[in-house]
Amino acid sequence: MTTAIPTQPTNSFRIALHLDYPESRMDNLLLNALREQEENDELKAISRTALKELFGKKRIVIKGQRAKSSSSLAKGTTYVDILGY
Repeated sequence: MTTAIPTQPTNSFRIALHLDYPESRMDNLLLNALREQEENDELKAISRTALKELFGKKRIVIKGQRAKSSSSLAKGTTYVDILGY
């Protein structure tokens, strides 16, 4: 079985979250993943407050739908797009 990779929106930064088990909240996991990545220096240095603002402005999406900081994530790979980067 192959998993279809969703189309990345124009003018966005994509990060793939690979999970061995489900997570109850995505905000802390996403913050850590952004700080570990090397492709976008601005997002690498993002603060917790700035990330919260991106969630509030609906600029973080999964499969084209708005993600909330309290969104849970299933086991496997989730592609998160941050609009405007």
